[in-house]
Amino acid sequence: MADMRTVPLHEARGYPVLRRPTTLLFLMAAAMPIAFATWSALLNNFVIEAAGFTGVEIGWLHTVREIPGFLSIGVIAIILVLREQVLALLALLTLGMATAVTAWFPSFGGILAVTMISSVGFHYYEAVNQSLQLQWIEKGRAPQTLGLIVAVGSGASLLAYGLLVLTWKAFDLSYAFVYLASGGVTVAIVLYCLFAFPQFEAPDPQLKHIVLRRRYWLYYALQFMAGARRQIFIVFAAFMMVERFGFEVHEVTALFMINFLANMALAPLMGRAVGRFGERNALIFEYAGLIGVFLAYGGIYWLGWGVVLAAVLYVIDHLFFALAFALKTYFQKIASPGDIAPTAAVAFTINHIAAVFLPALLGYLWVVSPGAVFALAAGMAGVSLGLALLIPRHPEPGRETVLSGGLPAAAE
Repeated sequence: MADMRTVPLHEARGYPVLRRPTTLLFLMAAAMPIAFATWSALLNNFVIEAAGFTGVEIGWLHTVREIPGFLSIGVIAIILVLREQVLALLALLTLGMATAVTAWFPSFGGILAVTMISSVGFHYYEAVNQSLQLQWIEKGRAPQTLGLIVAVGSGASLLAYGLLVLTWKAFDLSYAFVYLASGGVTVAIVLYCLFAFPQFEAPDPQLKHIVLRRRYWLYYALQFMAGARRQIFIVFAAFMMVERFGFEVHEVTALFMINFLANMALAPLMGRAVGRFGERNALIFEYAGLIGVFLAYGGIYWLGWGVVLAAVLYVIDHLFFALAFALKTYFQKIASPGDIAPTAAVAFTINHIAAVFLPALLGYLWVVSPGAVFALAAGMAGVSLGLALLIPRHPEPGRETVLSGGLPAAAE
């Protein structure tokens, strides 16, 4: 039976390392990408081989995948009856189980249905996990700890991808076997977490209704732009490698391995950099870099640049996105403690507004002009850069933007 004892957070921080809240965050950070990253690595080859997907179908697939993200505001209703920690683990369980059976439904409708179920697990986990991270991690250590969490997730992905690269051709593995194995490992980790850890109680009770505050407007705007921009990377950057350059499963996986090896090495350094230079500078650096990356992606189509540049850009692109945790710590610094859980759900929904319609629409643009899709992404990164310039060097309640001045923190 799952451990349902409630332990105050300050007391739990004195537990042995293997029983602490941060250890649970690390385990969940490893469990999620084992299923999701494997699904992603195989996805483009699987849907092209099994169901003959083009840019149109892949756009619709990712639109369906993002619908649960748009509806993640429903987390607020669920935490009325379930603790956030339990919900996070149940969501991870759903992701693992859906990933395990993905290859059993090799048709357009079947792939969309299984993707919807796995997406519910992924997005509800991500929404609650962000809330738990900001509640359980001390503000002074947040950038460094979040950097380590990114590194742990990257390490788990690297392990999964390494096994794929070494065994896919050597043992002539099937999609069904790999999906079943990766989903099964995630399920096993989740079951361990349910039994091994008590329920940790944060000191600040969370509001359990929708929270929208005027003073968080910049955070909401940055979340919206991040969601729109990320879709182009997630949907079309990897699809380009398969459609334009004919990458096979082990080649796509090797590229992903390079990404996560770089993240393992650099994410802790990024965390320290955010702690030293601040969220404003970190996000300005990220968005300025992404403008250049997306314009270079366009050059691959407009100027005929080759596969080596495309692969290098993909790795650089992924590294820039790893800095996204600076947006989390920015919110942690400006938020009222009780706002974290409901605002995490609201922000996740805002992040996915564009994700619901953008992949499908851009799928039609892709078949006409792939370069235009990446030019649009560069424009989105430019808007994000403009918004990042409004973040103060030292954000806090009452000083959420450079326009706020040093005013007392407002309730709204």
